[in-house]
Formats: sequence, structure tokens, C-alpha cells
Amino acid sequence: MHQPVITGTGVFTPEETITNAELVKAFNAYAESYNAEHAEAIAAGEIEAKASSSEEFIFKASGIEQRYVMNKSGVLDPAIMHPVLRERSDDEPGIMAEMALDACTKALAQAGVDASEVDLVICAASNHERAYPAIAVEIQQLLGAGGFAFDMNVACSSATFGIQAASDMIRAGSVRKAIVVNPEICSGHLEWRDRDCHFIFGDVCTATLIEREDEAQNPLFKIRSTSCATEFSNNIRNNNGFLRRALTSGQNLEDRRDMQFMQEGRRVFKEVVPMVSAHILAHLEAEDIAPESLKRMWLHQANKTMNDFVGRKVLGRVPESGEQPNILQDYANTSSAGSIIAFSKHQSDLAKGDIGVICSFGAGYSVGSVIVERL
Repeated sequence: MHQPVITGTGVFTPEETITNAELVKAFNAYAESYNAEHAEAIAAGEIEAKASSSEEFIFKASGIEQRYVMNKSGVLDPAIMHPVLRERSDDEPGIMAEMALDACTKALAQAGVDASEVDLVICAASNHERAYPAIAVEIQQLLGAGGFAFDMNVACSSATFGIQAASDMIRAGSVRKAIVVNPEICSGHLEWRDRDCHFIFGDVCTATLIEREDEAQNPLFKIRSTSCATEFSNNIRNNNGFLRRALTSGQNLEDRRDMQFMQEGRRVFKEVVPMVSAHILAHLEAEDIAPESLKRMWLHQANKTMNDFVGRKVLGRVPESGEQPNILQDYANTSSAGSIIAFSKHQSDLAKGDIGVICSFGAGYSVGSVIVERL
């Protein structure tokens, strides 16, 4: 058995940002136009008028202040309200692969590892730009990595599930160095015209390099243990899969609200928060780690209130400053990448022997936790 260690992380951050103020202005312009166009039907009670949004509403509901996106102009155009990305030929690198290349290069540089030494690439993300060939195989080629590669999707838990898969293969000896990369273009599956969710997501890509401890030049964290769990629920759903054209033949896709991100927010909070808290506590107990000995929790960045609740439940008190870092205010919800952004940006101050847990949770339901120890 080989001990897996994390030796590098990388974060690709898009150049463009959308503040809450910019988003509210665009959404309210869309809502005003919609209400004017459908004034008669609204007056007759056939459809409901679109309510306006506000900066106060967004921040109170989520803790988000801005988000990074791959395309700003399309999202903020009231007549479009979605990103407009250039279609690429089959001979060009895909946009997800380009994002991944940046994040992976940073992780490799931190670890002092050449890409040719990598023998596993897992592209773990909520949304993939195509069904096949696998995005991971394209990333493998662009990097110049060896071995093999594959895609996986467990929604917002994809990164932690990918880390478990890579760690297990390293422990078993089937791979020596693995990259788990999470290119998330969440702006593409968000319904920006829905007031209840138009502020939630942003775009980003993260990468985590995992190696055998005895071969690592710069080990940062020992992966002490991993744990994953799933439980089916429709409360977070996106039907916009590769069967969309077949299932919607003859229909106007613009009228299919269910083809984009949808969630029952109150149900999700009520059901997921206890599930996540219990999962982390059970994982710690199984490893004989007292919750009060945790130095840090890098949680999925979906909603500040959810994270605060989980932190209090796990620690048995209100987390102190730094114990449960948030990046949500700057990045918004970036699906599987959120906990890895927090981990990448809030780890350098930990001392040797300090223990923390990376935890993600989301649609499925799914929850994945990774217990790490600073080396």
C-alpha cells in the first residue's frame, strides 16, 4: 500500500467579473421588458409578473458579492441573459480543456513535477461540454501526460469523489501521480432569468495533484482518509443532458425551464445540511479524530448560511475566524471547484501535524470528505 499525498493545487480564474450591482441592473431590465411584453396575460392572471431583484436580496440569500465568468457581455445583455462562447472546430482545444491546462500547469509547478510523469487525469465536473471523447483525455494530450484519463460527474461533489478515486488507485499501486481537475463553466447551465437563482453561480477551474508520498518532492498534505456517500433526490436537477434534442423534438427549448439548473432551495437546506454534518462527524469518528482537533474545514461554497450551520454542528460552537474560510463572496458557487479554491487559498498558515477536512456536497444528493494532515 502506498500513502497518497497532495503536492500541488492550481486555480484558473476567468478575467471577467460580474458584480451584484451589474447583475441586478441586467436582470431588472429583462424583467421590465418581460412584464411589458406580457402585460395583458399578467393582467388577466394567466401568468405572473417577474419580480425585480436587488443587491440586498442576493447578499442576504447567499453571501455572494460577485462572480467570475467566461463571458460577461452575453449574461448582462437583457435580450440574451446567458454566456456567448465561440464555437470551436474539432481541431481546436475545447474551452474546458484550456481552463484545465492553466490550473494543472500551476499545480504541477507547485509540486515540481513534469506533466510527462502524470499517469492519471480525472476531469471531475458538474457539466461537460460534450459526451465524448472524454474531456480528460483531451487534457491528458494537451498536458503531455501518460497513462490514462477519464471524466466523472457527481455534481458539486465531483472534486472530492475524484480525489477519493485517485487516492485509492495510488494506494493500490495502479498509478503513481494523478491530477484531479475541475473545469466548471457553471454560467452555461444557470437560468439567469430566474430571480430565485440568477445570482448563484460563477466559472473557474481547479486542479489537485496527488502522488505517492515516497516519491513526492514537495508533499504538502497527507490524505489520511476519504469518505463518499450518495442519496437520490430531485431537489437539485439539470435535465440539459445529451438527450435533450431527442426528448424535445418539435418543442421550443426556450420554453423548457426545466432544462437548466433548478433546485428546491428550502428542501435542499433542510435535507443536505444535516446529511453533511452527520457525514463529517461519522468520518472523523471512524478515524478517531475529535472534532475539536480540526484546524480547518474547507467546505463546498454554495451558501454562507449552510456553511455556517455545518461548521457549528461539527465543531459544537461558532467557528472562529479562519477555521472555516469562505471564498463565496468573490467566486460565488463554482460547483465542485469551490472547496478546492478554499483549500488552495487558505492552507499556507497551517503547521505540521494540523488536521483539516475538505468537504463538498450537492445534487444527488452527494457528499464527499477528505481528511488531510499538514506535512
